[in-house]
Amino acid sequence: MSRYYGMNVTVSGHNPGRVEAIRQAAATEWPFEEWTDNGEQINAYAEDNLCGGETEEQFTERLALAVWQANGAFCEVSVDATYLESLPYASHSLDEEDYARLTGK
Repeated sequence: MSRYYGMNVTVSGHNPGRVEAIRQAAATEWPFEEWTDNGEQINAYAEDNLCGGETEEQFTERLALAVWQANGAFCEVSVDATYLESLPYASHSLDEEDYARLTGK
């Protein structure tokens, strides 16, 4: 079973000389492509499927291990996981009374 997620990763406290290695390692675990770097932390977002029953926590551990190996030491790895298949939503519809009220006609 696969589940569709948006994953946002933030890495901080890393070796600045290892940024490209960290990006490449993270991209082997999830299709991260666009990265931002403010000098303190690097950040990326991508959407894909968790497969084989892998949990968000297991994904975070897998990603962190890859990042730590690329960094050569511990650094903070934070993952915000959004399950995209069942997001809450609200429907809104306006009628002719709303039209008259909003347009003054």
